[in-house]
Amino acid sequence: MNNAFVNLLVRCTILALGVALSTVIVPGISYDSFPTLVVVVLVLSFFNAVLKPLLLLFSLPFIILTMGIGIWFINALLFYFAGRLVEGFHVAGFGSALWGALIVSLTNMFMSQFLKPPPKPPAPPAGRPKADDVIDI
Repeated sequence: MNNAFVNLLVRCTILALGVALSTVIVPGISYDSFPTLVVVVLVLSFFNAVLKPLLLLFSLPFIILTMGIGIWFINALLFYFAGRLVEGFHVAGFGSALWGALIVSLTNMFMSQFLKPPPKPPAPPAGRPKADDVIDI
């Protein structure tokens, strides 16, 4: 996916799928309508682009101390903030936000692996003759 706009649409769709899946699985998370889901995806995308790098930077010692589990807490915090900020998107508490963030992260991980383009075949090494370059006399 070389086109940046298509890549952005795919990432937003995966995020929307993760949020919708978390509303089905986690009892404390719900949304009222599809436009609310779109707003939640836009808010979470903004949080991930602006707030998350700052939170990761300032909480780096905590993340290192917890061997990366602190990132899950940061994702849950952003998910919880989105629930408080967007009218029609309900997150019952931080525990629900933890589970919702886990489901969104797992959905993102699996779908990104599923949609990854196949690897290119390796190029032959430069300077070495190919095996079929034989001169018959």
